[in-house]
Amino acid sequence: MELSTVSPAALFTSLIGGILPALLWLWFWLKEDRLHPEPRVRIMTAFIAGMASIPFAILLERGVNNLAINTGLVILLWAIIEEVLKFTAARLTALGKKDCDEPIDPVIYLITAALGFAAVENALFLINPLISGDILAGIVTGNLRFVGASLLHVLSSGTIGVFMAFAFFKKHSVKRLVLWFGLAAAIGLHTAFNLFIIDAKDSEVIKVFSVVWIAIVVLMLVIEKIKTIKK
Repeated sequence: MELSTVSPAALFTSLIGGILPALLWLWFWLKEDRLHPEPRVRIMTAFIAGMASIPFAILLERGVNNLAINTGLVILLWAIIEEVLKFTAARLTALGKKDCDEPIDPVIYLITAALGFAAVENALFLINPLISGDILAGIVTGNLRFVGASLLHVLSSGTIGVFMAFAFFKKHSVKRLVLWFGLAAAIGLHTAFNLFIIDAKDSEVIKVFSVVWIAIVVLMLVIEKIKTIKK
């Protein structure tokens, strides 16, 4: 499906359906840093950069699809592409900037970029049911993306941020090594989710999403620990 063939009404509705839930999650996660909030301009720049990385993801993932490789490897490469792009979006707009001056900040900026990425991805998933007139399917898709896939992006990118946070006051060589471990962990989480979800039945989907929710609770507890890190 080409976006040029999509009606303006369906495109607008899908964008609203994708972006508004992501902004709601963003509001929720920004409360984790309410004592020393990041500049709103920096936050929105990271969010928009995450959104802007979707076309690159589509092009790269289409290239992967054209390779004669097995499904498992395709899913792994997709995860690598998306995690690297989300990290790059945060890196170019926020990480390493003067505003990124506390251990919690990498977590916040990476989650922000991840939600920008998820916003456009969710909108793309909503387009098909909307243009076919299947509003119920659109609502179901939106809800599933809201409670599951969006949080997967938060979890995986947030994991990178957690690794960076615990190495925040370490020397540069340690930070670099820890970052690679964090990126590998994020790719592993993302790949595992996609492998489990791809052929899952309805009851199994709920179980997978439940695991993601539990992991999100763990992430929130870890964030509380990160807030106590001192130089």
